[in-house]
Amino acid sequence: MLLQSAPKGLVLHQCLSYTRHALHGQTRYKSTTVFSGIQPTGVAHLGNYLGALRAWGQLSASPPQQFDHTIFSIVDLHALTAPPAPDKLREYKRISAALIIASGVDPEKCILYVQSDVSGHAELCWILSCFSDFGHLNRMTQWKSKMNLNSNSSVTDEAVENLRLGLFAYPVLQAADVLLYKATHVPVGEDQIQHLELTRHIGKRFNSSYKTKVFPLPEVLLTRTPRLMSLRDPAKKMSKSDPAEQSRIMINDSPELIRVKIKRAITDGNSSVSYDPSTRPGVANLIDMVAGLQNRTPEEVAGDVKGFSGHAELKDFVADVVTRELQPVREKFERLCRDPEYLDRVLCRGAERAGVIAQATLKEVKTTVGIY
Repeated sequence: MLLQSAPKGLVLHQCLSYTRHALHGQTRYKSTTVFSGIQPTGVAHLGNYLGALRAWGQLSASPPQQFDHTIFSIVDLHALTAPPAPDKLREYKRISAALIIASGVDPEKCILYVQSDVSGHAELCWILSCFSDFGHLNRMTQWKSKMNLNSNSSVTDEAVENLRLGLFAYPVLQAADVLLYKATHVPVGEDQIQHLELTRHIGKRFNSSYKTKVFPLPEVLLTRTPRLMSLRDPAKKMSKSDPAEQSRIMINDSPELIRVKIKRAITDGNSSVSYDPSTRPGVANLIDMVAGLQNRTPEEVAGDVKGFSGHAELKDFVADVVTRELQPVREKFERLCRDPEYLDRVLCRGAERAGVIAQATLKEVKTTVGIY
């Protein structure tokens, strides 16, 4: 896996190569650390797998000289912004660990842990909140989407009277997650770049306030994976919150169930097969699934399937690819779920390793601000 120069960004390709760029210019680091986190929300669907989990597996498999540290966190504190039942949250944390390992992350090469097991996240969050602007948080789009508000909404609007502080301010905790480990690179999708910009802003403000370089300003590792849509309504994103179970493919779906779901996927009345997301979103969504799983562009896949006799043949082909590619992931996930003691040991050891790094950073931060 090679780092290559590019005019704009750091891109994590599904073909296991990188194109390097910084958000605001090239940066050289004494050491490099990748950090990313995922909320424990239960079993992942195919979109989650392609958008995050498999990219983590690729990073885990990268040569040792690529990055000095690779750290993955199950961010259960973030999950409290829409808290599940306590028993479910405990279960989901193990499920998340199993998913991450089944997707290719090696806990011996990487650090895998639960966020709340390292108290430094909450400590640093409070310190960084003292360097965070209300205006920046007000402009963040994710809390608005969670409340079904438009992007122009403000906390001064009557519509957000019930907005909770945790949801509004959680980007500061996200910044603490990243900066606590002095991360230099963060794998994200397009919709998360705004959050990394805020992390850089907070880190830069802290550094400039004390004329120090405590925090490196992290760069984006942009995951360029197709955005998978609902199988029942290709105008909507594939989501676990969709009440229609037929709308998504889950990592633990059986091959038979995957075939049924794909066979019933909404396409259109045109029997030909072509790739056009704007006019043929249902067909394009099926092609995107194959492209993502095979590390190819949708256009390349479309060239292979353009001679198909109709949607039935396309769906059979897509079902074959999906079941084949997900089978080893599903089998490993199910095997890991049957061994909760192993998962607990992995997470406990990961928290110990993460805690060492976190405490060193906190000591430096507290000394800088005068707490020590």
